[in-house]
Amino acid sequence: MRIADPVSSDQLYATADRIPASPGAYLLLVELREVTFVKLPSKPSLSLMPGRYIYAGSANGPGGLKTRVSRHTRRAKRSRWHIDQLTENGDVLGAWFFPGGVECDLVDMNSALPVPIVGFGSTDCERCRSHLLGPICANLGHALEVLVR
Repeated sequence: MRIADPVSSDQLYATADRIPASPGAYLLLVELREVTFVKLPSKPSLSLMPGRYIYAGSANGPGGLKTRVSRHTRRAKRSRWHIDQLTENGDVLGAWFFPGGVECDLVDMNSALPVPIVGFGSTDCERCRSHLLGPICANLGHALEVLVR
């Protein structure tokens, strides 16, 4: 028996409805339609140009990937992480998820993409310069091709 429309990590999910509640890592695709100013602790404000950006994150707490991606898609939330500045000002287009994955491995796999802000999402990471990559091309098909290689 074949399962119709299986959930797969090589697909971009626009909502968290079908993302599992297991721990792992994810790539969030965020589109900024205007210049967005970002403030990291102890650093001056920096600007991000309009475009599409990829954020690598992890979700190892209660509710796992489903809860974390769902939070990122909500508006008017308390700002807790660097990425909240982008998700409040831009549009979350979706997420790729990797159960049991490690966010730094996802950054490594996509190291050909530019790093717009050093330290973004990675202030506690000794391995990565940033967990934010981009801007990337506007073509989602090409972006997915780059990401899953």
